Amino acid sequence: MQLDILTPERKVFTGNVYGVILPGTEGVFEILEHHAPIIASLGKGKMKVFKDKNKTGVDTYEISGGFIEMANNKASVLIEDAKVIE
Repeated sequence: MQLDILTPERKVFTGNVYGVILPGTEGVFEILEHHAPIIASLGKGKMKVFKDKNKTGVDTYEISGGFIEMANNKASVLIEDAKVIE
């Protein structure tokens, strides 16, 4: 699926990924390829981006809240700020 992670100041990530784990305001949830359309609010926490099905290529970010919209196998994550966790 196509994933775009955006803050008001910059584009944090854009590319094709297998899935993403997000800190929702009601709990952590995962979105994978071909997920049903959804809009959800995000809270403060860790977001993990999986670049392949084996979940070996992982980018982890500390985020401070925002929203995700998923439709037509494209996810857009709009967040206040993101810091890469090594």
